[in-house]
Amino acid sequence: MRQRVIGVLTLVFSMLPCLNAAWAKTPWQAVTQPVAGAPQAIGSFSNGCVIGAQPLPLQTPDYQVMRVDQRRYFGHPDLLAFIQRLSAEVRRITSGHVLVGDMGMPAGGRFSSGHASHQSGLDVDIWLQLPRQRWSEQQLLKPQPIDLVSASGLNVNPRVWRPEITTLIKTAASDSDVTRIFVNPAIKKQLCLEAGHDRDWLRKVRPWFAHRAHMHVRLRCPADSLECQEQDEPPIGDGCGAELTSWFQPKPSGRKSPEKTTPPPLPPSCQALLDRHFAEK
Repeated sequence: MRQRVIGVLTLVFSMLPCLNAAWAKTPWQAVTQPVAGAPQAIGSFSNGCVIGAQPLPLQTPDYQVMRVDQRRYFGHPDLLAFIQRLSAEVRRITSGHVLVGDMGMPAGGRFSSGHASHQSGLDVDIWLQLPRQRWSEQQLLKPQPIDLVSASGLNVNPRVWRPEITTLIKTAASDSDVTRIFVNPAIKKQLCLEAGHDRDWLRKVRPWFAHRAHMHVRLRCPADSLECQEQDEPPIGDGCGAELTSWFQPKPSGRKSPEKTTPPPLPPSCQALLDRHFAEK
């Protein structure tokens, strides 16, 4: 009997990772197709949804989409247009292919893990490498990121940093639809060193945790998305002074990690969208 009980407990504990993954799923993952209607980004980037999202075309000469099995390549048409013009311009300048990571799910909303934003169809992760040769399907399904930051976290790794990375980020930041680009503080530091006299675009490039191998690009709210909540404009200036330096200061001793908070209520239009979806099931 004792061995049987131990065997049952062993089986239960072996299943916990799978059970946790199932419990972690959000209602938005059950929406497998875009919601029909005029394109609308609704709510904020970290608490919203999108109507009329479109899938990013997967077969193009200028970019490649990674991890398509996760179906996170949907977005507002403005986001698709941005990716297409960015990749065309970068390929013209560098001959490299843009690698597109996570965008959003078919109706937006919260992912089960990995992102707090990407919810309103206006965010995309672009990897900071520009391969000249197109990747195989296997490489795209299981891509290998390149960590551009040194082990100390103070600088980029000179063995893997390339000038075309600056070109990629600058081209994205110079787009009028882009409001913010998040990169690791060490990457922002390197951009500040390489920018020269043309520094206006640096204002949009914001230091943030992680982001050692990709940039997170965020677009402004589309003019006809009346329920979209815009962020405040970034602070004036290139952000290369005291603001950037503060990211490299040691953390105060005894500082507690931030506690996890309950997500805020969904915008009414997003809640109605979910309610309608599950009522039809």
